[in-house]
Amino acid sequence: MPFRNGVRIAAVFVSALIPITGICQNKGTTGTTGSTGSTGTIGGPTTSTGNTGTLGNIGTSNTTGSTNSSSTSSSGTTMPTPVFISGRVMLDDGTPPPEPVAIERVCINVIRTEGYTDSQGYFGVQLGDEKGVFQDASEDTGRSLRSVMGGGVGMGSGSGGMGSAGAISDRRFQNCDIRAKLAGYRSQSVSLAGHRALDTPDIGVILLHREGGDEGTTVSMVSLQAPKDAKKAFEKGMSFEKKNNLDEAQKEFQHALDIYPKFAAAWAEIGRIQAERNEILDARKSLDEAIKCDSRFLAPYLQIAVLDMQARKWQALADVTDRAVRLDPFEFPQLYLFNAVAYYNLKNYEVSERSVQAAAKLDTLQQFPDISHLQGLLLIQQHNYPAAAERLRNYLKLAPGAEDAQAVQTQLAKLDKAIAEDNSQPPRPKPDKQNQ
Repeated sequence: MPFRNGVRIAAVFVSALIPITGICQNKGTTGTTGSTGSTGTIGGPTTSTGNTGTLGNIGTSNTTGSTNSSSTSSSGTTMPTPVFISGRVMLDDGTPPPEPVAIERVCINVIRTEGYTDSQGYFGVQLGDEKGVFQDASEDTGRSLRSVMGGGVGMGSGSGGMGSAGAISDRRFQNCDIRAKLAGYRSQSVSLAGHRALDTPDIGVILLHREGGDEGTTVSMVSLQAPKDAKKAFEKGMSFEKKNNLDEAQKEFQHALDIYPKFAAAWAEIGRIQAERNEILDARKSLDEAIKCDSRFLAPYLQIAVLDMQARKWQALADVTDRAVRLDPFEFPQLYLFNAVAYYNLKNYEVSERSVQAAAKLDTLQQFPDISHLQGLLLIQQHNYPAAAERLRNYLKLAPGAEDAQAVQTQLAKLDKAIAEDNSQPPRPKPDKQNQ
């Protein structure tokens, strides 16, 4: 599914940016699954599908480690290897939390407190070790709010896997996220999918954002008011959609709308299906209806942004992402990245740079390598070739298997040549103050 959990959020396009002039104008690659099939130009961050580190493919880290996730006791019984994780919780203004923060593991229907941070926000916990950890009564069961009423589109910066691509993961935590919990704050989530017992334990920084100032929601509150029968039809539709039975899914979502026409999440799901079928006009109408029903629900804005990206409608993309990041400046770093791409193509490099820096700040796990790519291109515009080369190298480090890797290598070669030529020039003589 193209929009489910963000794993293919930008797989719909290959060349997002118009080619820049000068030293790095080279041909890119052609898109694969889910793309429009257009030929990319290396003037901007190409976005292929299914490859580690492409925009919207909330990919995997380069963590290495043994795939063994169990050990054998002296009695011959296979025992799971303990999984230890560590990291730090920070406020999004760069300061430590005002008090120790609970570290929670969320596994579909179950929420468990795994431990707490110290006064500076650092933590180290062993998953599943509940000795001495107080469990809030509200945590023992119940569905996560993000898993109902359209929460499936929730794509926080930590929604990607953490193990290396294709590795054998510890399936105990395949459907689990780690998040922080502090009253009055909203947390990023880090997925444990792909994380293995002997992987590097550090999962990076989890950001907290103070609630109250933002208006957007990752769950449609209007949809939560739907009658029981409408919710039942919606859940059936979600079940069919997960099985890729789109015809039956759309019927159930439409049934939900027949019962409750303001079911914003159902409109958004129908819009997804229509986009999957390349029924773009119908998809836009459905997504617009979702916004009319619940203007604070973020999912349709994100999907409209993808459609505008695909159509290369840069002003429309800038407008919808401007509105989305005003609604929620914390949850989705990819919205800032989309915004930066739009303004880059509109040649408003100042706004583009501001947005890509905001994306980089939220992407604490560096799961969107195209942030580095776009930063490099903006630095080329500023003729800061050494810094541009550093950002492009970081892109290749984060996304070594990207389809445009060879083209970026060519860019780097030209940058390195330009840097060497600049360094070979004799320094300009300083003015003689006495002769002035």
